[in-house]
Amino acid sequence: MQPQLEQSLTDGVATVVIANPAKRNAMTADMWRALPPLLDALAADPRVGAVVLTGAGTTFCAGADISTLRDPGEDPRELAIRAEEALAAFPKPTLAAVRGHCVGGGSQLAAACDLRFAEEGALFGVTPAKLGIVYPASSTRRLAALVGPSAATYLLFSGELIDSARALRTGLVDEVLPPGQLAERVAEFTRVLVSRSRLTQAAAKEFIAGRTDRDAHWAGQERGAGDTEEGIAAFLERRRPRFTWHP
Repeated sequence: MQPQLEQSLTDGVATVVIANPAKRNAMTADMWRALPPLLDALAADPRVGAVVLTGAGTTFCAGADISTLRDPGEDPRELAIRAEEALAAFPKPTLAAVRGHCVGGGSQLAAACDLRFAEEGALFGVTPAKLGIVYPASSTRRLAALVGPSAATYLLFSGELIDSARALRTGLVDEVLPPGQLAERVAEFTRVLVSRSRLTQAAAKEFIAGRTDRDAHWAGQERGAGDTEEGIAAFLERRRPRFTWHP
């Protein structure tokens, strides 16, 4: 099987699968390169309300394919940064569904998602110190914002793996599910996400990311979208709202 990113769409949720099982779903240069345009297409598709990123089989992603790090041509670290930034900037909710190892570049991708749900037994690690690699500034800041400076220092300085329980305590993951229940919980929660206002979600993503200069923009979007009127009407009529705003 060729290493690739697989995608599917079900009930408004796009699932992107990191598929390189021969190497525990390690990301090749071509896979890093393919992620931004794939996300661009999903962002432009009005059918897509949320994206789930996961790995094929029983592991999420073992990081970058080390055999590609010494290949001539484009720096694979730059490719990884561009992929991570594209994921972080995606205008709709993103959720990493993690089984098994989520290490190195895998943790980089998971941290760039809005939410992370993990199965018990998952292992997380940020491992550049094992290879003498400087972790990107943007990735370091994102990790520290997520887990705090102390936990980020522990992960980056040591390169040690932590289990799902510790990842939950540090804020690296949002929920931990018993074996066999991850897929069901992710499906349940993403159904909630796609039922909510994309306008609210898109604005919240920017504000959480620090874009506090866009209040006027989002106020204008709110006035013209009709989502507020629909939300209030649905609440009063005790029905599910039909939000129509699309980024």
